Amino acid sequence: MQAKKKRRLFIWGTILVALIAVRLSLPAIVLHYANKVLAGMDGYYGHVNDIDIDLYRGAYQLDSLYINKQDSASGKQTGFFRVKKIDLSIEWKSLWQGSLVGELEFQSPSLIFTKDKTEIGQVAKDTNDFRKVLKHFMPLKINRFLVNGGSIHYIDYTASPKVDIALHNAYILAQNLKNTADKKEKLPSDVVARANAYEGRLDMKMKLDAMADKPAFDLSAEIRGANLVLLNDFFKAYGKFDVSRGSFGLYTEFAATGGKFKGYVKPIIKDLKVKGLEDRNDNFFQKAKETVVDAAAFVLKNHKKEQLATKIPVEGTFSNPSVDSWEAVWEVLRNAFIEALMPSIDNEIDLSSVAEVQPEEKKKGFFKKIFSVFDKEDKKPQAGLGKYSTATGKQGED
Repeated sequence: MQAKKKRRLFIWGTILVALIAVRLSLPAIVLHYANKVLAGMDGYYGHVNDIDIDLYRGAYQLDSLYINKQDSASGKQTGFFRVKKIDLSIEWKSLWQGSLVGELEFQSPSLIFTKDKTEIGQVAKDTNDFRKVLKHFMPLKINRFLVNGGSIHYIDYTASPKVDIALHNAYILAQNLKNTADKKEKLPSDVVARANAYEGRLDMKMKLDAMADKPAFDLSAEIRGANLVLLNDFFKAYGKFDVSRGSFGLYTEFAATGGKFKGYVKPIIKDLKVKGLEDRNDNFFQKAKETVVDAAAFVLKNHKKEQLATKIPVEGTFSNPSVDSWEAVWEVLRNAFIEALMPSIDNEIDLSSVAEVQPEEKKKGFFKKIFSVFDKEDKKPQAGLGKYSTATGKQGED
């Protein structure tokens, strides 16, 4: 009997020691696997410094991970993605509802698009490749996605001066991506985002069906109060001028369903001044260029609101988008001489807008559009053109 008891204790002790050994060696095993995957990516090279495992909550963390874009010819690497920590775990809330899905949390990530290395046109490909990498680390389908303290950069090292446009302190929360709740909703998933933009602020809200075969979403976003002076490196590099004063806002709505989409982009520049005391030492041609830019802004701005603005409709299919250039010109003139565009989202786009067809608007001539605002049968401005401010909830002034 004593021998059996000792044998049983020995077996359980051996199992316990084995489990402890596996637990202690597991981070090293996973770390080796992770770095093997990161080093073998096509067109990229990555590395993670450390991995921590929390078995009690079904989670593990990747610490200090980076992914670089790798030139296939020279082998030279350019920074693409860095993150302080990624937490990958089971989403327990959904597990209690009968769905086994995961959640991702990114702490202080930085995403960098570099001209001639990671072109803006490659964003979709890079994003898809990055999702493939994540699948190696997260076997579960992602239902919740969180970013805290993130930044997004566009860098052009070839420009003079160097261009580095960025959004900082980004917060992004995506929930119910695999529709473990609200199964009757047409757009069951929610995404909210905000970030700092050159002393201004970016806010975005989106409802979507992340599981749809074709994109289905309803999005609204706005940038308010960005200081244009802080973007002078961009203006100098690409426009060969700088500004001495001005603020920038951008308001947009888009909806998509069934392979089609419809929306608009409404940029608004307030209190713009190009020439300033800092330009007094510029050469003659530079002064002449900035005088022309200043004069054009003066003529086309709405002097009562001190703003230069337009509204650009965009619609079509994802394979054949259409931008109405004449509509953009009309909106510039309307803002300048007839009625100022309101610095707010117009709340005129949703899923039903995608199916709308308005041939009578398409057939209007350019000058007919200009004077149609004075139609005798309706003295009020056209719907959705800014008489109501969603920012204040009050009627705006002309």
